[in-house]
Amino acid sequence: MRVSFTKMHGIGNDFILINGFIYNLNNLSNLSKKICDRHFGIGGDGLIIALPPEDRKNDFQMKIFNSDGSEAEMCGNGIRCFARFLQNEGLTKKNKLKIETLAGIITPEKIRTEARHNQIRVNMGQPRFKPNQIPFETEEKIDYVQEYPLTVEDETFAISCVSMGNPHAIVFTDNVEQYPLEKWGRAIENHPLFPAKTNVEFIQIINKKEIIMKVWERGSGITLACGTGAAASVVAGICNNLLDNEVLVHLPGGDLIIEWYQEDVFMIGPAETVFYGEFEVEE
Repeated sequence: MRVSFTKMHGIGNDFILINGFIYNLNNLSNLSKKICDRHFGIGGDGLIIALPPEDRKNDFQMKIFNSDGSEAEMCGNGIRCFARFLQNEGLTKKNKLKIETLAGIITPEKIRTEARHNQIRVNMGQPRFKPNQIPFETEEKIDYVQEYPLTVEDETFAISCVSMGNPHAIVFTDNVEQYPLEKWGRAIENHPLFPAKTNVEFIQIINKKEIIMKVWERGSGITLACGTGAAASVVAGICNNLLDNEVLVHLPGGDLIIEWYQEDVFMIGPAETVFYGEFEVEE
């Protein structure tokens, strides 16, 4: 069976998107591993499938699989691409959508102002902080994982943990280049205190409105951007009295704006189409 796809990216975080209304695909985990391979497949950080919602009050369901085949709860850059994909496929004419994800209902909205033309604003929902919500398993009785001393091999990191529907461990540093990202990202991701593993963000604060971020994504490794990671990092910075309520986040693939004023966190950024194509799937 020939399957059509769209390759998209959100500031370098790239995805293969498929219209699940047309194709009934099985074993999405194996499919993701195969087609996300950058040498023998299409190449991408993840596979995203558009599906009808389980609840008719919502608009669509998004399923996303990492390049290692694991299913993710949510992806901030991915859902911006997803919203643009739905419009490009002619599946919706709405500017604001209610999308079902494993992290709950997420609402992306196309921005029409001149200053932020062609960008998408996403309500990322409320951050969660309790250890069992991350999840983070320690015998110590703590209400929040904030500046927690986590020892990995021969290094101790002060981590702050936030869930944006998926787990994040944030490390604030004076220089994001001082830590080998692959070594320490992988080690923290797989630390036994994270039973579901974790995404890892290293953050350098420029000022209270601007940060530099590098990310190791659970299930994908080093990526050029992570929307939920940017949101979690800004939230952690605000909780540690390091940042204001609106922050410009510089990532290797580009910039995101994160806002957190009351309960919900909002992310603003672009979503771009790279190319279209087809691949063969055994029926």
